[in-house]
Amino acid sequence: MENAVTAQQPTRGITPDLLTAIRARFAHVDSCPFAGDRVFFENAGGALTLKSVVETSGFFAGIPDNQGRDNEASHELVRIIDKAKDDMRVFFNAPGGTFFVGESGTELLFRLISAACLGTPEGGRVLGSTLEHPATRSACNRWAEVAGKTHVLVSHDPETGSVYPEHYLPQLTADTRVATILHTSPVSGMGVDVAAVARAIRSVAPDCYIIVDGIQHAAHGRLDLSSYGVDGYVVSPYKVFSRHGYGLAWLSNRLAKLPHDNLIDAPGAPWELGTRDTGSYATFSDVVAYFDWLGGQVSDSADRRERIVAAGDAIHAHEAALTNAMLHGTGNLKGLAGYDEVVMVGGVDNPRREGLVSFVFKGQAAQDTVTKLRERGIRTHTRKADHYSRNILDPLGLPACIRVSMCHYNSEAEVARFLQAVQEIAEEARQAG
Repeated sequence: MENAVTAQQPTRGITPDLLTAIRARFAHVDSCPFAGDRVFFENAGGALTLKSVVETSGFFAGIPDNQGRDNEASHELVRIIDKAKDDMRVFFNAPGGTFFVGESGTELLFRLISAACLGTPEGGRVLGSTLEHPATRSACNRWAEVAGKTHVLVSHDPETGSVYPEHYLPQLTADTRVATILHTSPVSGMGVDVAAVARAIRSVAPDCYIIVDGIQHAAHGRLDLSSYGVDGYVVSPYKVFSRHGYGLAWLSNRLAKLPHDNLIDAPGAPWELGTRDTGSYATFSDVVAYFDWLGGQVSDSADRRERIVAAGDAIHAHEAALTNAMLHGTGNLKGLAGYDEVVMVGGVDNPRREGLVSFVFKGQAAQDTVTKLRERGIRTHTRKADHYSRNILDPLGLPACIRVSMCHYNSEAEVARFLQAVQEIAEEARQAG
């Protein structure tokens, strides 16, 4: 594996020509096979899929062989899995630890959290935050009780839509056994400084097992597990340009050694249960190859890790420009921040925002706005104050919001189309009184 390094080469931006090349690598980038022409601003619900992933999935779906047999096909499957794990180490900057795949990101978070709760001394605390997705909150709630521990949730800042080390510190005790961190909220769109929160936790409870939900963050790049100081990190590959049907987890060596579900006498106490789909691993290699390609377009580095970091920097800059246009306008179109009747989740100019804008129109049900946007060819999503999102929306007094989630393959022209639709919807509302 190449050395894990930080990008040294200057990063260029995503030009119009490069954006065209990027969009050509994704399936259904500007049209839905069921609804026709549309702008896809529902990336937080599941990103677009790389065409290479579609092709790889089809190929491996037809392979009858399994790993661990004495035949050429089986040997090749093992090689592909090993290569994918090496690719993951470069992509996540995780030279140590264990990678494995499971049913979904949610399932893997439950498995990691259960092992950490059950594998640590009885009593003590399991600590999370109110910002988190129910995948971690639910797992901690269940397994803390089973393990005889107290589950504590620190309150996030509802105004900024994020959580900070100072929120964790008052609730930290030396017997905090397990802690969870959300890297990016799928409702507010705000990121969390994982490394800073982890340092705060370890300053009081150095042996705490820290597990991170990176599901919403991964598509935006700039992953660096070596710098976080955590024990587990989980992603859902369908949200990072791969496909549905599997989740991906990384474990530190000490977390991997905790007792966990596996087959009796299985060599190496593996975390995978049963024969895995080689296509899961192979399609994540496609994702890493895409980041590598993109990094080669925006930097001149000869180092693979540097190119992947450069790709993340370019993605971040492009998505920030799209977000700025959506909030403050483009051309002669007013941005969302220019409407008195619009309420922004997390405020307007929030530096922690990652390609996602959630808002409401005063006096108009979020579901109705989403429908009106759909009728104009703009695909967004309603987040209701249900078991998924009430932790973010209830403190703001919002029954629901409109989530508009972008990715680096989206264009400013698509943002302009969205703002034109918003202008029409706002004018209709005014005319209706």
